[in-house]
Amino acid sequence: MQFLFNNETNYYINENIITLIKNVILETLIFENFPTNVEISFSIVSSYDIRQLNKIHRNIDKETDVLSFPLIDDFYSIKNNSLYPNPIPLGDIIINIEKAITQAKEYGHSFEREISFLTVHSMLHLLGYDHIVENEEKIMFKKQDDILNNLGISR
Repeated sequence: MQFLFNNETNYYINENIITLIKNVILETLIFENFPTNVEISFSIVSSYDIRQLNKIHRNIDKETDVLSFPLIDDFYSIKNNSLYPNPIPLGDIIINIEKAITQAKEYGHSFEREISFLTVHSMLHLLGYDHIVENEEKIMFKKQDDILNNLGISR
């Protein structure tokens, strides 16, 4: 796995957090029986920056906790060994660090748990899952819980 990490804030992200993020990404890929030879761009940004990205790319002028920008839409071919670059360019994950800190406090769990949740949530988006329709939401949220439980990360 190629993991391109970019911290665009003044918040310090230590190696333990970066390792945790990588472990969540790998566990999500394994859980989904997806190849692990992927390239993922992972950025930590401010509330201001994510609001600008959300406005530009989704036409929503509002801050959010995480944005996902998938680069693949033919998952069947990848899972069935069709020719794809090595590593497979899976996409971009962008996390709002300020929102992650606030949400961890609001939900009464650790910052590590919140970063893990946002990472697995975003990874599932990169792998084609969504939660717009209630049935899809149930599937996606169950997968999130299962993956975090596999890693021993609970609320």
